[in-house]
Amino acid sequence: MSVVLSVRDVVKTFGAVRAVDGVSFTVQRGTITGLLGRNGAGKTTTIRMITGVFFPDAGSIEWLGSDRDARDRIGYLPEERGLYRQMKVKEHLLFLAEIKGKRGSSVTAAAERWLKRFELWDKRDSKVEELSKGNQQKVQLIGTLLHDPELIILDEPQSGLDPVNMLLVRNLLRELKDEGRTILLSTHMMAEAERMADEIILVHKGKVVLSGALDAVRDSFGKNTLHIDYEGDGGFLEQLPQVKRATIVPNGAEISLADGADPQQILEATIGKLRIRRFELAAPSLEEIFIEQVGAETMTMEASR
Repeated sequence: MSVVLSVRDVVKTFGAVRAVDGVSFTVQRGTITGLLGRNGAGKTTTIRMITGVFFPDAGSIEWLGSDRDARDRIGYLPEERGLYRQMKVKEHLLFLAEIKGKRGSSVTAAAERWLKRFELWDKRDSKVEELSKGNQQKVQLIGTLLHDPELIILDEPQSGLDPVNMLLVRNLLRELKDEGRTILLSTHMMAEAERMADEIILVHKGKVVLSGALDAVRDSFGKNTLHIDYEGDGGFLEQLPQVKRATIVPNGAEISLADGADPQQILEATIGKLRIRRFELAAPSLEEIFIEQVGAETMTMEASR
């Protein structure tokens, strides 16, 4: 695989705040790379430097051969809404495509296909402001893809979407990857990144704290996590001495083991209290790794299971 995007020692400062502090990573062609971190970690600032909204104070960014025309081969979905609210949906999409140098009957046909796929065909002549937030997000995503970009940069693409449309976007990104597109996905939703990403870059306070192939990153933390499915009330599990940290959900738990803990002791503690359906020792989830690396202070995590 060839490198589509290379970010090297990039720094960006706003007043006394060093928002991005020496970030480096590469994105390989035909992959989904997750740029992950808490809100305020420096993800969006990094993306804005990649797309030319900001210039870095130091470091370099090279993409698609550093060809200035490469900007037209990039599709960028910003975190904030970037739509003209008074424009009608279909005409807005054609306008966005024209900005990228695409016009004519083929683009019109493509816009119609996307609108039907995203269940927006009946909204094509509605003003953007008349749409729900979720439908506005889908319009913005179509506008990102309509000019057939090679590199797709998405900043929190599932913001405002309901579970059905989140699944639609998830399947779409996998499809685009299978077509050979390259995707840089910025999100704080660890469970979504784990479902989709080939590579990850974890950013905290403007620095890269962890990066690599997702499977290799998970394996590097060892098999120190229990996944338990059960019937009953498992709230007592987080109080066991063998448990370092536990995420308890209805009828299930993900448990990070304390150093030297024996999983058998946890299994024995469930006897007579829970009906066990699954008891598996595995590598930690990306969410567990995230918490381990950046700390749990005042963190609002997305529920993954």
